[in-house]
Amino acid sequence: MKAIEITQYGAPEVLRAGERPDPVAGAGELLIRVTASGVNRPDVLQRTGNYPVPPGASDIPGLEVAGTIVSGDAQAMKEAGLKAGDRVCALVAGGGYAQLCVAPVGQCLPVPKGLSDIEAASLPETFFTVWSNVFDRGRLQPGESFMVQGGTSGIGVTAIQLAKAMGAGKVIATAGSDDKCKACVDLGADHAINYKTQDFAEEAKKLTDGKGVDVILDMVAGGYIDREVKCVNEDGRIVIIAVQGGTKSEFNAGLVLRRRITITGSTLRPRPVAFKAAIAQSLAKNVWPLIEAGRIKPVIHSTFPAAEAAKAHALMESNQHVGKIVLTW
Repeated sequence: MKAIEITQYGAPEVLRAGERPDPVAGAGELLIRVTASGVNRPDVLQRTGNYPVPPGASDIPGLEVAGTIVSGDAQAMKEAGLKAGDRVCALVAGGGYAQLCVAPVGQCLPVPKGLSDIEAASLPETFFTVWSNVFDRGRLQPGESFMVQGGTSGIGVTAIQLAKAMGAGKVIATAGSDDKCKACVDLGADHAINYKTQDFAEEAKKLTDGKGVDVILDMVAGGYIDREVKCVNEDGRIVIIAVQGGTKSEFNAGLVLRRRITITGSTLRPRPVAFKAAIAQSLAKNVWPLIEAGRIKPVIHSTFPAAEAAKAHALMESNQHVGKIVLTW
């Protein structure tokens, strides 16, 4: 099969098309003929040598795919209601930038009715991540306020739509330009804050009548944590899913105590299959019907032929995109 390989750690140009042996599905797995592969920030980190591949995972980058089932564990597929020939999208721990990809059956979901494979390939990584962190860890409840940092990222466009669809009272997003702020509002955010021209902590307090935000989804960490502690509500939850601003943070621990603030976080890639399968079941029950009803829509910024993966990575690193970037095969 053809696959996109990381020939060495470095700039986008280190991504090259190569040949790999066809993978074989094992127990509890199925083999997908890939039509489209989602591009995500962890792929960039892996390419630069800053995100080690979990033990047992493919060294080929790519954490989400969509395509058609070729073969697999017959009993596991039967129990999941899947069969060869079905269109599915899947979350994988690696190997997504390839014509064939093995995925655990539990991490596969049917392509939502009405969606193309390109749209479906944009779903798993961000929807699994947002559901796990905003609703499971962050415990966002109907009527509560929610803020997502980086509202036009793949995670951001998903979080805005999911929070609104699940009944959040007020959804706030941050973005780095007025145009991106408008895009956040167009997706359903009640307010968008340009973090380059406004203090997001001060604005968030104003927008919540001084109470602060109930749940914050943070991909920056670093110096953001101190400001988030200052603008989160009593019993508020700050959930960290990336550290683009650095791993070191200094904040007022007294505020954490007095306001009973929870600071938590997680990474999804190394978690066991059973954990991810449980998220998949939650998505199938709670979110897939909303997608099929048109209440939540995939946001695709650009597609690239797989052979042009380097261009896709360069676009992601430019931070000019709104929504997802997808490779096609």
